[in-house]
Amino acid sequence: MPNRGIFSLYVVILTLLTVPATVQSADGYPPLRESIDPALQQQLETLIRKKGLEKAVQQERLAIALADISDAKKPRVAAINGDVMEYAASLPKIAILLTAFVQIEQGKLELDEKLEADLIAMIRKSDNAAATRVLELVGREELLRILESPQFMLYDRRYDGGLWVGKAYAKDGAYQRDPLNQISHGITAIQGARFYYLLETNRLVGPELTVKMKQILADPAIDHKFVKGLKARPGARLYRKSGTWKQFHADSALVEYREHKYIIVGLAEDPQGGKWLEELAVPLHDLAVKAPAKD
Repeated sequence: MPNRGIFSLYVVILTLLTVPATVQSADGYPPLRESIDPALQQQLETLIRKKGLEKAVQQERLAIALADISDAKKPRVAAINGDVMEYAASLPKIAILLTAFVQIEQGKLELDEKLEADLIAMIRKSDNAAATRVLELVGREELLRILESPQFMLYDRRYDGGLWVGKAYAKDGAYQRDPLNQISHGITAIQGARFYYLLETNRLVGPELTVKMKQILADPAIDHKFVKGLKARPGARLYRKSGTWKQFHADSALVEYREHKYIIVGLAEDPQGGKWLEELAVPLHDLAVKAPAKD
């Protein structure tokens, strides 16, 4: 699997990816992996050391991605264990949300009151019954097909996988674990960041449905991790999905703050992992907001 190994080696690999930093796709948006900013990367590494989290990083029990997308065509990215796939509990429900909206855009589904209520409950309250209902509605195989489709590549076998839902959010066992890591509900930090980057730039669905997706992701009802931490920065608006199961703690958000927009993704495997993410929220916010402009 790529990018496995010690913390310092991973940082070197990421830093090398900054050249060239201006590579762009046909639509003008550069891949996040090719937008690593050396200064932001160094600041993230320093933050992790100050928090005493190096060991968790070395053991691949902590993964972080930070992407300043205030200028969406010139993102500034930093990541640690960005392509290490982790169990993420309810965070991958964003894949169910995506599949529903792709089918709505295709005319296969109607966003009626019942479906919208289930989507809101699934995302804001992390309601498992609602998630399972929507998953069965959109189809398990179709969801996995969309995640690996060339249009999205949110699960990419070249980079240790990514976003995956291979189990209903119910007592039933997994029906299809991911082929690389055998995880039922998983994600990588970079693929989490890519989800929000594609969303914000209308590359998941068109502009009107993007607005609707963001409305569903807004106003999180669960007050912990990034949401709780960013209360110290009044005015930050989050479009967010988190996940918690036993020692697994995950959070992800697109954050709007004044003229800034940035993405944060954190995946932790530790009984204190939720606290780690809460305490990282403000310093990550400050890194993104204070990042110098590109030349």
